[in-house]
Amino acid sequence: MKKTLFYSKVFLVAIVSVLFSCKETPTDTTPWQPLFDGETLNGWHQLGGTAVYTVRDQSIIGTTVHNTPNSFLTSDKMYGDFILELDYKVDSTMNSGIQIRSNSIPTYRDGRVHGYQVEIDPSKRAWSAGIYDESRRGWLNTMENNPEAQKAFKQNDWNHYRIEAIGDTLKTWINDVPASYLIDDKTASGFICLQVHGIHADKKEGTEIVWKNIKILTDNLDDYSKKFPLEPIITKNQLTIDEKKKGWKLLWDGKTTNGWRGAKLEEFPESGWQIEDGILSVLASGGAESTAGGDIVTTEQFGDFELTVDFKLTPGANSGIKYYVDTNINKGAGSSIGLEYQILDDALHPDAKLGNHDGSRTVSSLYDLIQADVNKPIHPIGEWNTAYIISKNNHVEHWLNGTKVLEYERKSDDYKKLVSESKYAKWPNFGELDKGGEILLQDHGDLVSFKNVKIRPIN
Repeated sequence: MKKTLFYSKVFLVAIVSVLFSCKETPTDTTPWQPLFDGETLNGWHQLGGTAVYTVRDQSIIGTTVHNTPNSFLTSDKMYGDFILELDYKVDSTMNSGIQIRSNSIPTYRDGRVHGYQVEIDPSKRAWSAGIYDESRRGWLNTMENNPEAQKAFKQNDWNHYRIEAIGDTLKTWINDVPASYLIDDKTASGFICLQVHGIHADKKEGTEIVWKNIKILTDNLDDYSKKFPLEPIITKNQLTIDEKKKGWKLLWDGKTTNGWRGAKLEEFPESGWQIEDGILSVLASGGAESTAGGDIVTTEQFGDFELTVDFKLTPGANSGIKYYVDTNINKGAGSSIGLEYQILDDALHPDAKLGNHDGSRTVSSLYDLIQADVNKPIHPIGEWNTAYIISKNNHVEHWLNGTKVLEYERKSDDYKKLVSESKYAKWPNFGELDKGGEILLQDHGDLVSFKNVKIRPIN
Protein backbone atom coordinates (compact mmCIF):
# COMPACT_ATOMS: atom_id res chain seq x y z
CA MET A 1 0.00 0.00 0.00
CA LYS A 2 2.81 2.39 0.87
CA LYS A 3 4.58 1.54 -2.38
CA THR A 4 1.41 2.24 -4.38
CA LEU A 5 0.96 5.58 -2.61
CA PHE A 6 4.60 6.45 -3.32
CA TYR A 7 4.25 5.77 -7.05
CA SER A 8 0.99 7.73 -7.14
CA LYS A 9 2.75 10.76 -5.66
CA VAL A 10 5.61 10.43 -8.14
CA PHE A 11 3.13 10.20 -11.01
CA LEU A 12 1.27 13.30 -9.76
CA VAL A 13 4.49 15.29 -9.44
CA ALA A 14 5.42 14.30 -12.99
CA ILE A 15 2.06 15.44 -14.36
CA VAL A 16 2.30 18.78 -12.51
CA SER A 17 5.84 19.28 -13.80
CA VAL A 18 4.73 18.66 -17.38
CA LEU A 19 1.82 21.09 -17.02
CA PHE A 20 4.01 23.83 -15.60
CA SER A 21 6.61 23.18 -18.28
CA CYS A 22 4.01 23.55 -21.02
CA LYS A 23 2.72 26.73 -19.43
CA GLU A 24 6.20 28.28 -19.30
CA THR A 25 7.17 27.46 -22.89
CA PRO A 26 4.10 27.72 -25.14
CA THR A 27 4.47 26.41 -28.67
CA ASP A 28 5.37 29.05 -31.24
CA THR A 29 2.74 28.76 -33.99
CA THR A 30 4.18 31.62 -36.05
CA PRO A 31 4.58 30.41 -39.67
CA TRP A 32 8.29 31.24 -39.87
CA GLN A 33 10.28 30.54 -43.02
CA PRO A 34 13.96 29.60 -42.56
CA LEU A 35 16.55 31.76 -44.33
CA PHE A 36 19.35 29.28 -43.57
CA ASP A 37 19.08 25.50 -44.01
CA GLY A 38 21.70 24.76 -41.35
CA GLU A 39 24.00 22.96 -43.76
CA THR A 40 24.85 25.13 -46.78
CA LEU A 41 24.95 28.77 -47.91
CA ASN A 42 22.27 28.11 -50.52
CA GLY A 43 20.13 31.24 -50.95
CA TRP A 44 23.02 33.55 -50.11
CA HIS A 45 25.85 35.23 -52.03
CA GLN A 46 28.74 37.47 -50.99
CA LEU A 47 29.18 41.18 -51.77
CA GLY A 48 31.83 43.70 -50.79
CA GLY A 49 34.96 42.28 -49.19
CA THR A 50 36.62 38.89 -49.00
CA ALA A 51 35.92 37.79 -45.42
CA VAL A 52 35.38 34.04 -45.22
CA TYR A 53 31.88 32.60 -44.69
CA THR A 54 31.48 28.92 -43.82
CA VAL A 55 28.94 26.60 -42.17
CA ARG A 56 29.67 24.76 -38.92
CA ASP A 57 27.38 23.15 -36.34
CA GLN A 58 24.23 24.43 -38.10
CA SER A 59 25.56 27.99 -37.91
CA ILE A 60 27.01 30.50 -40.39
CA ILE A 61 30.55 31.52 -39.45
CA GLY A 62 31.99 34.83 -40.65
CA THR A 63 35.77 35.13 -40.25
CA THR A 64 37.81 38.33 -40.54
CA VAL A 65 40.71 38.76 -42.95
CA HIS A 66 43.12 41.65 -43.46
CA ASN A 67 43.17 44.11 -46.34
CA THR A 68 39.51 43.96 -47.30
CA PRO A 69 36.52 46.31 -46.97
CA ASN A 70 33.33 45.30 -45.20
CA SER A 71 31.96 41.95 -46.37
CA PHE A 72 28.29 41.06 -46.68
CA LEU A 73 26.73 37.62 -46.98
CA THR A 74 23.61 38.66 -48.86
CA SER A 75 20.23 36.99 -49.32
CA ASP A 76 19.40 36.14 -52.91
CA LYS A 77 15.85 37.39 -52.33
CA MET A 78 14.71 40.97 -51.76
CA TYR A 79 12.38 41.77 -48.89
CA GLY A 80 10.06 44.71 -48.24
CA ASP A 81 7.90 44.24 -45.15
CA PHE A 82 8.96 41.43 -42.81
CA ILE A 83 9.67 40.24 -39.29
CA LEU A 84 13.13 38.69 -38.86
CA GLU A 85 14.57 36.77 -35.92
CA LEU A 86 18.03 35.30 -35.46
CA ASP A 87 20.69 34.44 -32.90
CA TYR A 88 24.34 35.50 -33.03
CA LYS A 89 27.55 35.27 -31.05
CA VAL A 90 30.33 37.79 -31.66
CA ASP A 91 33.97 38.08 -30.66
CA SER A 92 34.33 40.87 -28.11
CA THR A 93 36.81 42.71 -30.35
CA MET A 94 34.56 42.81 -33.43
CA ASN A 95 31.93 45.14 -34.83
CA SER A 96 29.24 43.78 -37.11
CA GLY A 97 25.62 44.19 -38.11
CA ILE A 98 22.55 42.84 -39.86
CA GLN A 99 21.74 44.72 -43.06
CA ILE A 100 18.04 45.02 -43.92
CA ARG A 101 16.37 46.69 -46.91
CA SER A 102 19.83 47.13 -48.39
CA ASN A 103 20.92 47.39 -52.00
CA SER A 104 23.92 47.28 -54.31
CA ILE A 105 23.53 49.47 -57.39
CA PRO A 106 26.35 49.82 -59.96
CA THR A 107 25.99 53.61 -60.13
CA TYR A 108 26.07 54.01 -56.34
CA ARG A 109 29.69 54.03 -55.16
CA ASP A 110 30.65 51.29 -57.62
CA GLY A 111 28.08 48.87 -56.24
CA ARG A 112 28.80 49.42 -52.56
CA VAL A 113 26.23 47.85 -50.22
CA HIS A 114 24.12 50.54 -48.59
CA GLY A 115 21.02 50.64 -46.42
CA TYR A 116 19.74 50.08 -42.91
CA GLN A 117 21.97 48.14 -40.52
CA VAL A 118 20.95 46.76 -37.14
CA GLU A 119 24.19 47.20 -35.22
CA ILE A 120 26.14 44.48 -33.41
CA ASP A 121 28.41 46.30 -30.97
CA PRO A 122 30.19 44.41 -28.16
CA SER A 123 32.27 47.48 -27.22
CA LYS A 124 31.76 49.61 -24.10
CA ARG A 125 29.58 51.91 -26.17
CA ALA A 126 26.98 49.11 -26.25
CA TRP A 127 24.89 50.26 -29.20
CA SER A 128 23.82 46.75 -30.22
CA ALA A 129 20.38 46.78 -31.92
CA GLY A 130 20.77 50.47 -32.80
CA ILE A 131 20.08 51.44 -36.42
CA TYR A 132 22.85 52.73 -38.68
CA ASP A 133 22.48 53.74 -42.34
CA GLU A 134 25.43 51.97 -43.98
CA SER A 135 27.27 54.04 -46.63
CA ARG A 136 24.57 56.74 -46.60
CA ARG A 137 23.42 58.88 -43.67
CA GLY A 138 25.21 57.27 -40.73
CA TRP A 139 23.53 56.83 -37.34
CA LEU A 140 19.74 57.12 -37.22
CA ASN A 141 18.88 55.51 -33.86
CA THR A 142 21.63 55.33 -31.24
CA MET A 143 21.33 53.62 -27.86
CA GLU A 144 22.76 55.97 -25.22
CA ASN A 145 19.22 56.88 -24.13
CA ASN A 146 18.16 53.25 -23.76
CA PRO A 147 20.24 51.78 -20.90
CA GLU A 148 18.00 48.72 -20.55
CA ALA A 149 18.77 47.65 -24.09
CA GLN A 150 22.46 48.43 -23.62
CA LYS A 151 22.57 46.12 -20.58
CA ALA A 152 20.71 43.35 -22.43
CA PHE A 153 23.70 42.41 -24.62
CA LYS A 154 25.47 39.21 -23.51
CA GLN A 155 29.24 39.32 -23.95
CA ASN A 156 30.78 36.14 -25.41
CA ASP A 157 27.37 34.45 -25.47
CA TRP A 158 24.41 34.02 -27.79
CA ASN A 159 22.20 37.06 -28.34
CA HIS A 160 18.76 37.11 -29.93
CA TYR A 161 17.47 39.83 -32.30
CA ARG A 162 13.95 40.50 -33.43
CA ILE A 163 13.61 43.03 -36.27
CA GLU A 164 10.31 44.33 -37.60
CA ALA A 165 10.24 46.30 -40.86
CA ILE A 166 6.64 47.20 -41.70
CA GLY A 167 5.92 50.18 -43.93
CA ASP A 168 8.07 53.10 -42.82
CA THR A 169 8.50 51.69 -39.30
CA LEU A 170 11.56 49.77 -38.08
CA LYS A 171 11.62 48.19 -34.60
CA THR A 172 14.33 46.09 -32.95
CA TRP A 173 14.63 43.98 -29.80
CA ILE A 174 17.75 42.52 -28.21
CA ASN A 175 17.14 39.48 -26.00
CA ASP A 176 13.45 40.50 -25.81
CA VAL A 177 14.29 44.03 -24.63
CA PRO A 178 12.90 46.84 -26.87
CA ALA A 179 15.83 48.67 -28.47
CA SER A 180 15.27 50.90 -31.54
CA TYR A 181 12.11 52.49 -32.91
CA LEU A 182 12.60 54.38 -36.16
CA ILE A 183 10.14 55.91 -38.62
CA ASP A 184 11.94 56.52 -41.91
CA ASP A 185 10.86 56.00 -45.52
CA LYS A 186 14.21 56.18 -47.31
CA THR A 187 14.12 52.60 -48.60
CA ALA A 188 11.12 50.29 -48.90
CA SER A 189 12.81 47.03 -49.89
CA GLY A 190 16.15 45.31 -50.32
CA PHE A 191 18.17 42.29 -49.34
CA ILE A 192 19.29 41.04 -45.92
CA CYS A 193 23.03 40.77 -45.18
CA LEU A 194 25.25 39.33 -42.48
CA GLN A 195 28.21 41.70 -42.12
CA VAL A 196 31.83 40.95 -41.31
CA HIS A 197 33.47 44.29 -40.67
CA GLY A 198 36.81 45.13 -42.23
CA ILE A 199 39.67 45.14 -39.70
CA HIS A 200 42.82 47.24 -39.37
CA ALA A 201 46.22 45.68 -39.87
CA ASP A 202 46.92 45.80 -36.13
CA LYS A 203 43.83 43.71 -35.32
CA LYS A 204 43.95 39.92 -35.07
CA GLU A 205 42.90 38.10 -38.21
CA GLY A 206 40.60 35.11 -37.95
CA THR A 207 38.12 36.36 -35.34
CA GLU A 208 34.59 35.07 -35.79
CA ILE A 209 30.97 36.08 -35.69
CA VAL A 210 28.40 33.28 -35.71
CA TRP A 211 24.72 33.35 -36.75
CA LYS A 212 22.04 30.69 -36.41
CA ASN A 213 18.26 30.17 -36.28
CA ILE A 214 17.70 32.77 -39.04
CA LYS A 215 13.99 32.92 -39.85
CA ILE A 216 11.61 35.37 -41.49
CA LEU A 217 7.91 36.13 -41.70
CA THR A 218 6.45 38.06 -44.64
CA ASP A 219 2.67 37.47 -44.53
CA ASN A 220 -0.05 38.77 -42.18
CA LEU A 221 2.50 40.83 -40.31
CA ASP A 222 -0.06 42.88 -38.40
CA ASP A 223 -1.14 39.68 -36.65
CA TYR A 224 2.38 39.08 -35.33
CA SER A 225 3.78 42.58 -34.85
CA LYS A 226 4.57 43.42 -31.24
CA LYS A 227 3.67 46.61 -29.41
CA PHE A 228 6.58 48.89 -28.61
CA PRO A 229 6.83 50.96 -25.40
CA LEU A 230 9.37 53.52 -26.66
CA GLU A 231 8.80 56.81 -28.48
CA PRO A 232 9.84 56.67 -32.15
CA ILE A 233 12.63 58.63 -33.78
CA ILE A 234 11.10 60.31 -36.83
CA THR A 235 13.53 61.41 -39.56
CA LYS A 236 11.08 63.27 -41.82
CA ASN A 237 12.11 66.93 -41.98
CA GLN A 238 14.61 66.36 -39.19
CA LEU A 239 18.39 66.36 -39.09
CA THR A 240 20.05 63.02 -38.50
CA ILE A 241 22.67 62.59 -35.79
CA ASP A 242 25.55 62.83 -38.23
CA GLU A 243 24.03 65.78 -40.08
CA LYS A 244 23.89 67.77 -36.85
CA LYS A 245 27.53 66.98 -36.15
CA LYS A 246 28.57 68.09 -39.64
CA GLY A 247 26.80 71.44 -39.52
CA TRP A 248 23.72 70.79 -41.65
CA LYS A 249 20.55 72.75 -40.98
CA LEU A 250 16.95 72.51 -42.09
CA LEU A 251 15.97 74.90 -44.87
CA TRP A 252 12.31 74.00 -44.33
CA ASP A 253 10.93 72.97 -40.93
CA GLY A 254 8.17 70.75 -42.35
CA LYS A 255 5.36 72.82 -40.83
CA THR A 256 5.54 76.54 -41.58
CA THR A 257 6.70 78.98 -44.25
CA ASN A 258 9.48 80.31 -42.02
CA GLY A 259 12.63 81.08 -43.97
CA TRP A 260 10.87 81.35 -47.33
CA ARG A 261 9.13 84.06 -49.36
CA GLY A 262 7.80 84.52 -52.86
CA ALA A 263 10.61 85.22 -55.32
CA LYS A 264 8.85 88.43 -56.32
CA LEU A 265 7.09 89.04 -53.02
CA GLU A 266 7.98 90.18 -49.53
CA GLU A 267 5.97 87.32 -47.98
CA PHE A 268 5.16 83.71 -48.80
CA PRO A 269 2.54 83.35 -51.58
CA GLU A 270 -1.05 83.27 -50.33
CA SER A 271 -1.99 80.55 -52.81
CA GLY A 272 -0.41 78.07 -55.20
CA TRP A 273 1.58 76.23 -52.50
CA GLN A 274 0.41 73.74 -49.89
CA ILE A 275 1.87 72.39 -46.66
CA GLU A 276 0.30 69.12 -45.54
CA ASP A 277 1.59 66.17 -43.51
CA GLY A 278 5.19 67.39 -43.63
CA ILE A 279 5.17 67.84 -47.41
CA LEU A 280 5.57 71.11 -49.30
CA SER A 281 3.83 71.04 -52.69
CA VAL A 282 3.53 73.46 -55.57
CA LEU A 283 0.02 72.95 -56.91
CA ALA A 284 -1.03 72.31 -60.48
CA SER A 285 -2.23 75.39 -62.36
CA GLY A 286 -1.98 74.51 -66.04
CA GLY A 287 1.74 74.06 -66.62
CA ALA A 288 2.75 77.70 -67.13
CA GLU A 289 5.92 79.09 -65.60
CA SER A 290 5.48 81.09 -62.40
CA THR A 291 1.93 82.27 -63.10
CA ALA A 292 0.08 80.94 -60.02
CA GLY A 293 1.69 81.09 -56.59
CA GLY A 294 5.06 81.79 -58.20
CA ASP A 295 8.52 80.59 -57.25
CA ILE A 296 9.60 80.60 -53.61
CA VAL A 297 13.10 81.47 -52.38
CA THR A 298 15.01 81.34 -49.13
CA THR A 299 15.20 84.51 -47.09
CA GLU A 300 18.88 83.71 -46.56
CA GLN A 301 21.62 83.73 -49.20
CA PHE A 302 24.30 81.08 -49.64
CA GLY A 303 27.75 81.00 -51.18
CA ASP A 304 29.49 77.60 -51.11
CA PHE A 305 27.11 74.94 -49.88
CA GLU A 306 25.82 71.38 -49.88
CA LEU A 307 22.08 71.06 -50.50
CA THR A 308 19.79 68.04 -50.39
CA VAL A 309 16.10 67.96 -51.31
CA ASP A 310 13.67 65.06 -51.64
CA PHE A 311 11.24 65.60 -54.53
CA LYS A 312 8.31 63.71 -56.00
CA LEU A 313 6.91 64.19 -59.49
CA THR A 314 3.43 63.66 -60.84
CA PRO A 315 2.94 62.47 -64.44
CA GLY A 316 4.15 65.04 -66.97
CA ALA A 317 5.32 67.48 -64.30
CA ASN A 318 8.04 70.14 -64.51
CA SER A 319 9.82 72.07 -61.75
CA GLY A 320 13.34 72.87 -60.61
CA ILE A 321 15.72 73.68 -57.79
CA LYS A 322 17.66 76.86 -58.51
CA TYR A 323 20.77 78.14 -56.75
CA TYR A 324 22.82 81.34 -56.89
CA VAL A 325 19.52 83.09 -57.59
CA ASP A 326 19.39 86.86 -57.80
CA THR A 327 15.76 87.91 -57.43
CA ASN A 328 16.61 91.43 -58.53
CA ILE A 329 17.08 90.05 -62.05
CA ASN A 330 13.98 89.50 -64.17
CA LYS A 331 11.29 91.11 -62.05
CA GLY A 332 8.84 90.76 -64.91
CA ALA A 333 7.02 87.67 -66.17
CA GLY A 334 8.55 84.24 -65.81
CA SER A 335 10.80 82.59 -63.28
CA SER A 336 13.60 84.17 -61.29
CA ILE A 337 17.08 83.66 -62.71
CA GLY A 338 19.63 81.20 -61.38
CA LEU A 339 21.41 77.93 -62.08
CA GLU A 340 18.85 75.14 -62.14
CA TYR A 341 18.80 71.48 -61.14
CA GLN A 342 16.02 70.36 -63.46
CA ILE A 343 13.07 68.37 -62.11
CA LEU A 344 11.06 66.78 -64.91
CA ASP A 345 9.09 63.76 -66.07
CA ASP A 346 11.44 62.93 -68.93
CA ALA A 347 9.03 60.45 -70.49
CA LEU A 348 5.99 62.71 -70.75
CA HIS A 349 7.11 66.35 -70.68
CA PRO A 350 8.17 67.83 -74.05
CA ASP A 351 11.01 69.82 -72.45
CA ALA A 352 13.03 66.60 -72.25
CA LYS A 353 13.59 66.85 -76.00
CA LEU A 354 14.29 70.59 -76.03
CA GLY A 355 17.17 72.81 -74.94
CA ASN A 356 20.12 74.57 -76.51
CA HIS A 357 22.35 71.63 -75.59
CA ASP A 358 21.16 68.07 -76.22
CA GLY A 359 19.39 66.55 -73.23
CA SER A 360 20.05 69.59 -71.04
CA ARG A 361 16.45 69.86 -69.90
CA THR A 362 16.11 66.32 -68.57
CA VAL A 363 15.80 65.53 -64.87
CA SER A 364 18.89 66.39 -62.73
CA SER A 365 20.56 68.22 -65.64
CA LEU A 366 21.96 71.74 -65.34
CA TYR A 367 19.02 73.28 -67.11
CA ASP A 368 19.73 74.30 -70.74
CA LEU A 369 23.48 73.90 -70.21
CA ILE A 370 24.68 70.35 -69.34
CA GLN A 371 22.91 67.02 -69.70
CA ALA A 372 22.91 64.65 -66.72
CA ASP A 373 24.32 61.16 -67.14
CA VAL A 374 21.79 59.17 -69.17
CA ASN A 375 22.31 56.20 -66.78
CA LYS A 376 21.07 58.21 -63.81
CA PRO A 377 19.11 56.19 -61.19
CA ILE A 378 15.70 57.89 -61.30
CA HIS A 379 12.84 56.41 -59.29
CA PRO A 380 9.41 55.98 -60.93
CA ILE A 381 6.94 58.85 -61.09
CA GLY A 382 5.05 59.04 -57.80
CA GLU A 383 8.04 57.90 -55.73
CA TRP A 384 10.50 60.10 -53.85
CA ASN A 385 13.90 60.99 -55.31
CA THR A 386 16.79 62.78 -53.62
CA ALA A 387 18.58 65.68 -55.29
CA TYR A 388 21.99 66.68 -53.95
CA ILE A 389 24.01 69.70 -55.07
CA ILE A 390 27.45 70.70 -53.85
CA SER A 391 29.19 73.92 -54.85
CA LYS A 392 32.67 74.57 -53.49
CA ASN A 393 35.30 76.93 -54.90
CA ASN A 394 33.24 77.14 -58.11
CA HIS A 395 33.29 73.35 -58.59
CA VAL A 396 29.66 72.18 -58.79
CA GLU A 397 28.20 68.67 -58.81
CA HIS A 398 24.66 67.38 -59.30
CA TRP A 399 23.75 64.03 -57.71
CA LEU A 400 20.57 61.98 -57.97
CA ASN A 401 19.73 59.24 -55.48
CA GLY A 402 23.33 58.94 -54.31
CA THR A 403 24.89 58.95 -57.80
CA LYS A 404 26.88 61.83 -59.32
CA VAL A 405 25.27 62.71 -62.64
CA LEU A 406 27.27 65.79 -63.72
CA GLU A 407 29.95 68.27 -62.65
CA TYR A 408 31.28 71.55 -63.96
CA GLU A 409 33.45 74.53 -63.10
CA ARG A 410 31.39 77.66 -62.55
CA LYS A 411 32.94 80.77 -64.17
CA SER A 412 35.34 78.70 -66.30
CA ASP A 413 35.81 79.35 -70.03
CA ASP A 414 33.91 76.15 -70.84
CA TYR A 415 31.07 77.23 -68.59
CA LYS A 416 30.90 80.69 -70.16
CA LYS A 417 30.81 79.17 -73.63
CA LEU A 418 27.84 77.00 -72.65
CA VAL A 419 26.03 80.05 -71.27
CA SER A 420 26.71 82.01 -74.47
CA GLU A 421 24.97 79.24 -76.44
CA SER A 422 21.94 79.04 -74.13
CA LYS A 423 18.76 80.95 -73.27
CA TYR A 424 20.80 82.65 -70.51
CA ALA A 425 23.13 84.48 -72.92
CA LYS A 426 21.16 87.72 -72.45
CA TRP A 427 21.90 87.83 -68.70
CA PRO A 428 25.37 89.29 -68.00
CA ASN A 429 27.55 87.12 -65.72
CA PHE A 430 24.78 84.55 -65.39
CA GLY A 431 25.30 82.18 -62.45
CA GLU A 432 28.52 83.87 -61.33
CA LEU A 433 27.45 85.49 -58.06
CA ASP A 434 30.41 85.73 -55.68
CA LYS A 435 28.72 86.36 -52.35
CA GLY A 436 25.98 83.83 -52.95
CA GLY A 437 22.30 83.90 -53.73
CA GLU A 438 18.96 82.43 -52.76
CA ILE A 439 17.84 78.83 -53.14
CA LEU A 440 14.63 78.59 -55.18
CA LEU A 441 11.87 76.01 -55.62
CA GLN A 442 10.08 76.55 -58.90
CA ASP A 443 6.41 76.93 -59.71
CA HIS A 444 6.00 75.62 -63.26
CA GLY A 445 2.26 75.04 -62.99
CA ASP A 446 2.54 71.29 -62.20
CA LEU A 447 2.04 69.36 -58.97
CA VAL A 448 5.48 68.60 -57.49
CA SER A 449 6.23 67.87 -53.83
CA PHE A 450 9.26 68.46 -51.61
CA LYS A 451 10.47 67.41 -48.17
CA ASN A 452 13.72 67.02 -46.21
CA VAL A 453 15.13 70.30 -47.54
CA LYS A 454 18.54 70.67 -45.89
CA ILE A 455 21.68 72.72 -46.43
CA ARG A 456 25.23 72.81 -45.10
CA PRO A 457 26.98 76.14 -45.69
CA ILE A 458 30.65 75.66 -46.54
CA ASN A 459 32.87 78.37 -45.05
